[in-house]
Amino acid sequence: MNKDLTVGNPYTVLWRFCLPMFGSVIFQQLYNIADSLVAGKFVGENALAAVGNSYEITLIFIAFAFGCNIGSSVVVSRFFGAKNYSEMKTAVSTSMIGCAVLCAALMGVGLLGSDALLRLINTPAEILADSELYLDIYVLGLPFMFFYNVATGIFSALGDSKTPFYFLAASSTANIAVDILFVTAFDMGVAGVAWATFLCQSISCVLALWVVFRRLKGVHTEGKMVWFSWKMLRTIAVVVVPSILQQSFISVGNIVIQSVINSFGASVIAGYSASIKLNNLVVTSFTTLGNGISNYTSQNMGAQKMDRVREGFVSGMKLVWAICLPLVALYFFAGRWLLYLFMNDTASAMATETGLLFLRIVAPFYFVVSAKLVADGVLRGCAMMGRFMVATFTDLILRVALAIFLSGTALGSTGIWLAWPIGWAVGAAVSLVFYYTAVARAPQSEQICAEA
Repeated sequence: MNKDLTVGNPYTVLWRFCLPMFGSVIFQQLYNIADSLVAGKFVGENALAAVGNSYEITLIFIAFAFGCNIGSSVVVSRFFGAKNYSEMKTAVSTSMIGCAVLCAALMGVGLLGSDALLRLINTPAEILADSELYLDIYVLGLPFMFFYNVATGIFSALGDSKTPFYFLAASSTANIAVDILFVTAFDMGVAGVAWATFLCQSISCVLALWVVFRRLKGVHTEGKMVWFSWKMLRTIAVVVVPSILQQSFISVGNIVIQSVINSFGASVIAGYSASIKLNNLVVTSFTTLGNGISNYTSQNMGAQKMDRVREGFVSGMKLVWAICLPLVALYFFAGRWLLYLFMNDTASAMATETGLLFLRIVAPFYFVVSAKLVADGVLRGCAMMGRFMVATFTDLILRVALAIFLSGTALGSTGIWLAWPIGWAVGAAVSLVFYYTAVARAPQSEQICAEA
């Protein structure tokens, strides 16, 4: 069901809109968590390390899909808020066509260059073959991941966060069952967890697209629909390209950090692989909530309701901090038991202690990074992509540089983990300054659009 985010109490509207998105991203992350969990529990420590090692490269592809999601979502939200349904449909079809071309190019790169990418990040010889096998199968499923992301972006733009939640809840739950089936009953090893993800994502993608097109068919427009527009593509690209660059550079930064971690051996890789999945579950959840705030901001910008944008920022902060509190406590005090979900009885003590130390260092700073992502969501919804990218790159560059530097000191791998909270803190400060100087004090949405 489509939902107008420009009316009603901002606090209530955001809670009702964003909470299903939070649930959706939890189930989305179960895809990757399930792969690591099954690989670690039923295959072994090297399999867990292989899946985790490949995961850092898959994040590059996810970055492009995520950029397409955000670009289509923000632009479609703007037209939906302005009640310009003809342009809204053109934005949807143009997004789909652009996504198809981009996905085809990335598949070529992935299929031809997976071995080179894995060697570039110093993948240990004992996990190289499994890492490459997992990555090759993953690349074959890119079309489903891309189009599913665009579909969920359109749902969000129309104010519907519940439908994607239902799809993800079903498909990710099924993925866990199929993972276990392929690995235990069919003895497929790492290939089994990759093919399970491929199968479940493909089904959810087809169903999501079917519902999107049915939903759009019910929206009445005047005149003949324009299926593709270069002007619309440029409008979408204004948001897509910075979002892709942001996520891609984050992924490249993570790959650089992964290459540093790989020098410490398979046990540290395995511990980091398990803990980073738990960390990414939280950070990606807050990123998705930030996307919801972008949709809310963009709809209200289209409706020329600047006061609601500012109220949305305050409501968003209350929302993410309410979610932060139990997650920080869970990770800090029960991290060891969460890590055991990914490891079998033969996992080394070093792997467990590595993962636990990482979680205890970063978890208290979830309050900081969540505040940054809320501010980023408003900046992106206002199309202030320059400021948005500066805040992101400040965090990323500092985090990568510190990880490289501190890992070479007496701190060893612990120095790598310390880079996260420092980068988050500085990046959050930059994002909040941009919000308060460029958005909070702006008198009306027209001025913001002109500045952006």
